[in-house]
Amino acid sequence: MVALDIDGTLVDHDGYLPHEIHAAVHRILDAGARVVLATGRAWAGTKIVFDALDLPPGPAVASNGAVVVQYPPMEIICEVTFEPADVIDRITEMAPRALIGIEEPGVGYRVTGEFPEGDLSGRVTVVPREELRELPATRVIVRDPNSTEPDFMVLARQLGLHGVNYFIGHSAWLDIAPEGVHKATGLARVCADLGIDRDDVLAMGDGRNDIEMLQWAGRGVAIGDAPAEVRVVADHVTGRFADGGTVRELDRWFRRPDAASAD
Repeated sequence: MVALDIDGTLVDHDGYLPHEIHAAVHRILDAGARVVLATGRAWAGTKIVFDALDLPPGPAVASNGAVVVQYPPMEIICEVTFEPADVIDRITEMAPRALIGIEEPGVGYRVTGEFPEGDLSGRVTVVPREELRELPATRVIVRDPNSTEPDFMVLARQLGLHGVNYFIGHSAWLDIAPEGVHKATGLARVCADLGIDRDDVLAMGDGRNDIEMLQWAGRGVAIGDAPAEVRVVADHVTGRFADGGTVRELDRWFRRPDAASAD
């Protein structure tokens, strides 16, 4: 099985899916291996890439492992939630200007204010903060377009969150997930259902939310653009996304007949 992060691994940060990656994914399928998307995106955003890749029916891991779906047709086969009130209160205290959102699996998001265009997929509904506190959450999203990634790394430490996992994105973005839930737990569920051993999983990603997945898989490969803390846990670091690093790693195992020897 090949488990693939989406943003920065399959598509660039503008959402562009290179033809070379589409072709490489289909060489995996032609070889009889499974391809499973494993992403921080909600299902609405995951579906876009699932369809663009022309994947056959099968599972996908969304929301950093809190949601596992079977598609098509879309069926949620696993959903892990937590009570977000304490987290939302702490965020409000420490970062009162930050936007907060809670995912509604398979539907969209409820948010405290309008997120930047392109940040969220699916139906987005603005609601009072108090309403968010009462909703069971697969994840809480924190976003501040006026802050930076280093600002959010400081914020995450200052929040002193307990009983949850958190992942800092490439922008001023913080994902807060149920404790002990990450891409690896979602993939473990998929592997158990399919009868696949983790040693037979090749996983690829470029973000801090990929760390557990890369450590869990039989072969964990970081894209060359990944932060240092991601690269250091990987079994291998391939080239940068823009230089074809994703395809280079996939061609190592699922090769074009005319491909030159991989490095």
